[in-house]
Amino acid sequence: MLQFFVNRLLQGAVILVLVSFVAFVITLAAPGNALQTFIDPNIPPSELRAAEARLGLDQPAYVQYSRWLGQLLTGNLGYSFRTGRSVADLVGSRIGPTFLLMGTAFAIILALALWLGVITAARPRSALDYGVTGLAFAGISVPSFFTAMALIYVFALRLGWLPTSGLENYAAAYTGWQQVADRARHLVLPVTVLVLTGAAEMVRHVRSAVLEALGQDYVRTARSKGVADRAILLKHALRNSLLPVITLIGVALPRLLAGSVVTEVVFAWPGMGRLLVESVFARDYPVAMAINLLGAVLVLLGSLAADMLYAVADPRVRYS
Repeated sequence: MLQFFVNRLLQGAVILVLVSFVAFVITLAAPGNALQTFIDPNIPPSELRAAEARLGLDQPAYVQYSRWLGQLLTGNLGYSFRTGRSVADLVGSRIGPTFLLMGTAFAIILALALWLGVITAARPRSALDYGVTGLAFAGISVPSFFTAMALIYVFALRLGWLPTSGLENYAAAYTGWQQVADRARHLVLPVTVLVLTGAAEMVRHVRSAVLEALGQDYVRTARSKGVADRAILLKHALRNSLLPVITLIGVALPRLLAGSVVTEVVFAWPGMGRLLVESVFARDYPVAMAINLLGAVLVLLGSLAADMLYAVADPRVRYS
């Protein structure tokens, strides 16, 4: 197990270097740069070129990448071209809201997918199964930004039940439990968007895995012995269906980060997804690269966690 873990870490380091290099080259390939975006166009071109030279923006991509990678290895993520703040501080200030949004949505998605997947597999081709399947297909098909705008229009603008955007009501300056309740109200709509789009696919996979397990010989044997249906579903079918579900769970967290980009922009949520969009438009390479690198790390950690959970769910799985 230890050797497998070390090998995966080494593979992950190589993958991170390759991913970061490709992302860096693609970022530089975009027309313009941070100086050309924000500096007064009346400034003489000679001064603009001098400023680009001081920041190293006039150098080849491999030179800029080598300098960025060298700084990264020393723990320095650089400084934002747009604000001048440390990238570590800037991204660190946005991690909390994004993880709050993602963590809440992830917990609800997992619970909802397991519950609906099991009960629809236990009653295939029933009205409940058709209803959940229809909602799942709708959740997969409808774009998240359209769902977000529809929820804002109905529940915020028309009914006035929920706020339209933001993390909290800053003007009210709530503290204690009032602040917790206010943030919970602001979480409802963006979390609903992530749950509707994220749970739809996972419900279908859980249903298929459990339905396949219910047709196996060991399930028929358990039923012939008089084992209760609830025990068959939870102890036999669901447990033996966990491997594909664990795979989905491993990729769900980084996918929620990708999905939160659209959601955070629509709801003006002060998280990393919104910061990434702002950085891309501003050609703020250090900030965009830091967030892309964090996303790649989450993908690798999710994959590694899934591999570890395989051995927990199925004792026959061994890593040598």
